[in-house]
Amino acid sequence: MNTRDPRLDEHHALVDALQRSLGEGTERIETHISTLLLSGGFAYKLRKPLALGFLDFSTAGRRRADCEEELRLNRRTAPQLYLDVLPVFGPAAQARFGRADEAGEPIDWLLRMRRFDNDGLLDRLAARGELTDTLIDALATRVASFHDALPASPAAYGDPQAVLSWARANFEALGGEAPAALREWTEREFARIAPLLALRRAQGFVREGHGDLHLGNIVRIDGEPLPFDGIEFNAALRHTDTMADLAFTFMDLWRHGLPRLAWRFASGCAEHTGDYGGLALLPFFAVYRALVRAQVASLRLGQAGDENASAAARAALARDLRVAGELSHLPQAQPKLVLSCGLSGSGKSTVALALLQPLGAVRIRSDVERKRLAGVAITARPTDEQARQLYSRAMNTRTYARLQSLAQALLRAGLNVIVDAAALRRCERDDLRALAAAEGARFVLVECTAPEAVLRERIARRMAAGHDASDATLEVLDFQLGIREPVAMDEAARSMPTDCDAATLAARCEALAETLRQ
Repeated sequence: MNTRDPRLDEHHALVDALQRSLGEGTERIETHISTLLLSGGFAYKLRKPLALGFLDFSTAGRRRADCEEELRLNRRTAPQLYLDVLPVFGPAAQARFGRADEAGEPIDWLLRMRRFDNDGLLDRLAARGELTDTLIDALATRVASFHDALPASPAAYGDPQAVLSWARANFEALGGEAPAALREWTEREFARIAPLLALRRAQGFVREGHGDLHLGNIVRIDGEPLPFDGIEFNAALRHTDTMADLAFTFMDLWRHGLPRLAWRFASGCAEHTGDYGGLALLPFFAVYRALVRAQVASLRLGQAGDENASAAARAALARDLRVAGELSHLPQAQPKLVLSCGLSGSGKSTVALALLQPLGAVRIRSDVERKRLAGVAITARPTDEQARQLYSRAMNTRTYARLQSLAQALLRAGLNVIVDAAALRRCERDDLRALAAAEGARFVLVECTAPEAVLRERIARRMAAGHDASDATLEVLDFQLGIREPVAMDEAARSMPTDCDAATLAARCEALAETLRQ
């Protein structure tokens, strides 16, 4: 059904006039709710005069307020891009740019931004196969830091029933396009996670986030990922559980055929925030976000002006519904708990990170959680006093208890877990094996090994670099060699020799992951 609003004709006439005033070479981009003009070093964004279920741009005053809100919100993540709000004077067919202090009655308002190279958008990088592990790690750090700095939202936001209502709204908007099985899964999954949603709301995890964190709203500038174009038109859509923000990026990486990077991103975010428990919400919110994209495709189908645009919208709709179906199968009946263990310098963290992408898992690092428990920054070098506390027997006990608690929450959510820990004592390994058995998960022990000379060389190199969570020194290695209890035959360990080049180790990890998936 065609949902085109008659007022769109006036909007297009206004944009045509502004485009002419900017001159030849001005680029025009249409979204389902906005029009952008790109000219010189600037981008001009105008709202379409739409009144939809989730927004109201029906008057010039509402569009002005929305421009000002977008300016405020996006200066949090991209202050160098967002400049000011400007009036537009008419009539529409002769529309012109006004000054911020100009007298008169504007017919519309626009947001002026600094222009960037669209080839740096992460969706375009994804299409060209240029999204790297390094960029995804940087994005995880940026998103996690952004979320950590946000205060809790007012009590009016984040009610679990509101979350369900938004999910149901997707199905109402899509009508018969959305499979009934997805609707049924959404209702079942919500019933499962509703207590956790309520708990996290009480704990302050509902915050004023980005709200629209897909790859097309993140740009690489000077080598760093920069989120922009957050949701400003509906406060309820951005005052959500932080996991809803994370899930949009996760879903869109999956949508672009990059599930490995999706898992790397989700795991990296959790490692920085410590919010592993929130990942239990990931399947629900990822499906929700895929259905949001499907609804956008449906809107574009209604606005399509020619057969090519219609065909593109239909293809996008089909893809987004397929992705939603795939993501609904993230929770597994028998998830895997993998322990990547070994002496300091043995490569257990490298192996864990290499395994999590093809396996589709979340990594938990003992080095990180030990410091988090002690209130020490993850990459900080501890003082002598801090080091004594960090590596005391009492802290070791607390650390392994935390690893088990985090792993348990993830396993109960049906997610694969990789624990990255030395686990030099048999009891530490046995406790994780027992946890897996109790949770109905498959336990896999991967012992990382390398000659002692290699271990010492790696530790010395890592100490000199000084940017890793591990604080292991040569003295620590000597201590470990003295207390370790070698992995016994009955532990059924899989050996992972790491004294090889990076390509060989990557191939070994890939082969192991393939075996574990079977």
